[in-house]
Amino acid sequence: MRNVLFFNYPDLFASQEEEFQQTFLDVGRRGAFIKQRELKEFEKCLASFLGVRHALGVGNATDGLEVALLAAGVGPGDEVILSSHTMLATAVAVHFAGGTPVPVECGPDHLIDPAAVEAALTSRTRAIMPTQLNGRTCDMDALGRIAERHGLLIVEDAAQALGSRYKGRCAGTFGIASAISFYPAKVLGCLGDGGAVVTNDTAVYEHASELCNFGRDASGAVVRWGFNSRLDNLHAAMLHFQLNKYGQVMCRRRQLAALYTERLGDVAEIVLPPAPDSDPDHFDIYQNYEIEAEKRDELKQHLKDHGIGTLIQWNGEAIHHLKALGFTQQLRYTDRLFTRLLMLPMNMSLADEDVHYVCDNIREFYGYSQ
Repeated sequence: MRNVLFFNYPDLFASQEEEFQQTFLDVGRRGAFIKQRELKEFEKCLASFLGVRHALGVGNATDGLEVALLAAGVGPGDEVILSSHTMLATAVAVHFAGGTPVPVECGPDHLIDPAAVEAALTSRTRAIMPTQLNGRTCDMDALGRIAERHGLLIVEDAAQALGSRYKGRCAGTFGIASAISFYPAKVLGCLGDGGAVVTNDTAVYEHASELCNFGRDASGAVVRWGFNSRLDNLHAAMLHFQLNKYGQVMCRRRQLAALYTERLGDVAEIVLPPAPDSDPDHFDIYQNYEIEAEKRDELKQHLKDHGIGTLIQWNGEAIHHLKALGFTQQLRYTDRLFTRLLMLPMNMSLADEDVHYVCDNIREFYGYSQ
């Protein structure tokens, strides 16, 4: 029996061990731990990669989302519309920025439904926060039209989508600000928590920088209340090294997605993510490979019995399911979707043979020939 991990955490280090060790020695011997050259170089490289003016390394993407909202001007009494199919961090950031998160339905692409956004608008709506989920970018034309028509901000949760594009434009660059995650399991991951805020707005960047450095401006003067959220220099150096070869990583993940499509495209009991290049408007990076499956729980157990790791995202709970946090929305489409969602292995440690083994077992479960 083959063993296919959902994510191989040791391989994240082992596959780049020599380069990481050299980076550690270089940074460590210079004592360059906080806000040094490597962080500035990484921020500059990240901004260039995305085609934006500013990138700010922060402690994690949850901090990044909160900072992006605060710097954009979201505050007490403001409602922020977001997809219920997102990590809790999206709603948490809105809450701690002083706003009210309003979860709405996602669509068949698992991304926020623009029609649901429009239906949820009230006089208190201040912003839309689309989650660029699973490495795919939302229909930003439709969301942009809604925002423009109603005078709303767009602040993107691009945690899972670095390098994903919609009509040639990178996720994280459509709104006034966005946040990206460098959690180890992300396509670009460090060896702990890390994140970034990106923006084209210099005033938003300066505000965000002050918030993350105890309210200090570029001169060191305290000009507002702030806190401490910094991407450490060692992680920045490791991320910069990986960003330089990020194109190869995206290409490999798209190859794996194409292989899944080739092997599972005829299985009627499952719905696959869009295949690479199936839609000219979208360039997907496949942070996750999330399918819909009939008899989902039985399939998950079948794969586990054959040594294959899978995951149900967010522990099977959409945001509106979290009643202890006060959510009262009834979202029937998302409810049904969450009985069917399953993520298959998608990471850089996978060999083609691993994907074939996963697909063989899925085909066997549903009674298809291999």
